[in-house]
Amino acid sequence: MIKNNSLTSQTLIEVARTLFAQRGKKNVTMNDIAEESGKGRRTLYMYFKSKDEIYKAVINNELKRIIICLREISAQNLPPDVKLMRHIISHLDAVKDAVERNGSLKADFFKDIYEVERSRRKVDIEELEMIRKILVHGVECKVFKRLDADLSATIVLYTIKGLEVPYIRQNINDVFKRNKTEIINFVLTGIKRQ
Repeated sequence: MIKNNSLTSQTLIEVARTLFAQRGKKNVTMNDIAEESGKGRRTLYMYFKSKDEIYKAVINNELKRIIICLREISAQNLPPDVKLMRHIISHLDAVKDAVERNGSLKADFFKDIYEVERSRRKVDIEELEMIRKILVHGVECKVFKRLDADLSATIVLYTIKGLEVPYIRQNINDVFKRNKTEIINFVLTGIKRQ
């Protein structure tokens, strides 16, 4: 099995993503993916040994899109509180975009939440470090209170992750759009200097 990010591999992942989004994972076969890609079954099996494996590749590809978005925020030269606010908003918007762009994969996303969480571990570790750096910088700049950066980063990350499902399902979306700043300030209240 070939493990690289070749054009063929990316094509197969995107074709699978589109099919999963349209029909749901359960209703797509490896043959469907091979046929739709125009690459053939032999080529597909050179890259992915099963539908579960290509599904994981689709999830990882979506997670990569999210982390790239967060890296862009992390690289910006902003005050720490503004950077953290943008990080939180970008995280929620990127996750929502990933779920929405995948149509009926949305249902599979919630069914396979344990698989998604397993795949997210590496992304979470990187994001945790981004948040930790923002917090450390905020303490150094006296924007944030003195705090345990590791513990606080963990709390912030899991607070954001706790908002994902209601945000995706739009239970709080309209409220969030109208009151983004207030909600983010509520999250930041415990760490900002008065």
